[in-house]
Amino acid sequence: MVDDSVKFLDLKRENAAFEPQLSKVIEGIVASGWYVGGDANERFEKNWAEYCGTEYSCGVSNGLDGLELLLRAFEIGPGDSVIVPANTYIASWLAISSVGASIIPIEPNPATYNIDSEMVKAAIKPDTKAVMGVHLYGQSMDFEPIRAVCDKSGMVFIEDAAQSHGAKKNGVRVGAQGHAAAFSFYPGKNLGALGDGGAITTNDANISKKIRALRNYGSLEKYVNEFKGHNCRLDTIQAAILDLKLRFLDQNNTARRKLAKIYIDCLFEVGDLLLPRYPEVATEHVWHLFVIRTKKRDKLFKYLKEKNIQTLMHYPIPPYLQKAYADLDIKGCSYPISTAIHQECLSLPISATHKKTEIERVCETVREFFKS
Repeated sequence: MVDDSVKFLDLKRENAAFEPQLSKVIEGIVASGWYVGGDANERFEKNWAEYCGTEYSCGVSNGLDGLELLLRAFEIGPGDSVIVPANTYIASWLAISSVGASIIPIEPNPATYNIDSEMVKAAIKPDTKAVMGVHLYGQSMDFEPIRAVCDKSGMVFIEDAAQSHGAKKNGVRVGAQGHAAAFSFYPGKNLGALGDGGAITTNDANISKKIRALRNYGSLEKYVNEFKGHNCRLDTIQAAILDLKLRFLDQNNTARRKLAKIYIDCLFEVGDLLLPRYPEVATEHVWHLFVIRTKKRDKLFKYLKEKNIQTLMHYPIPPYLQKAYADLDIKGCSYPISTAIHQECLSLPISATHKKTEIERVCETVREFFKS
């Protein structure tokens, strides 16, 4: 029986594209007998820093831990507040909560789904110590004016770069735009491990040094603990896998751009459908997600599922409406732009290994739905 389904993401197919090198890398680490730290980690950290255009990179256990460690390294905690998008994944908020700081949610620019400098300016309070911007769906924020606001106000600009590996704005890659950035290498990311993983990038030598200690029980020297740290290290086997995959990241991001263009060209005339904007030349979008919006989202989701096309919602419930943040007592009407996005968003399949014919089939099925 022929499988005519279109998966949202086929990780088996994604990783098969790296064979036989992938298996050799894994076998090499297993045979080495060195599973925490070591040459593989140092090599990946060096290559990731060079790729992002920063002086330093520190491997960590995952993106959330990376954000928390950054906040701690910048000494942000109780009594401080952090500006963060209202429409992000909850991990951005959880990092702030984990250090005891207060959350200041702000609305995104509806054209890009990212925050901008005017919204940041309006949200600053006397106790605001940082802005945590998110490069959502794979598109870089308009970072320069945000960085300028932060520098002028003495605030730290932290990039949540979990969805934007390789993206650029005005020639500068994400990870090198703020004072520091945290990445996730969750398996479904553009640069994905075979498990959890993350990294921090920065040009600040002191922050890099503190992160290296904080991720390792607060220690840079064995049995000498300078800080109350965590165990948040990147596994050696994941570092080696990521170093291999990094060689193909630009090529795979180019493949995603081509598929995104197909979606936009095929669906731009469909009524009741809001498409993401294909950015200008100065912005190199890496299309981690291809997110459309429609007031008929739930019906379209069901229709595509019936047609064996898998889609996801990123994200159906915003952080401020989650039970975890019920104490903030925020109503959806407080953030109408974000609430509308979460109620209407639907992510269509896109990856480096999706075929042109699969994307065209998704387009045809979406068009059929809106004609019916």
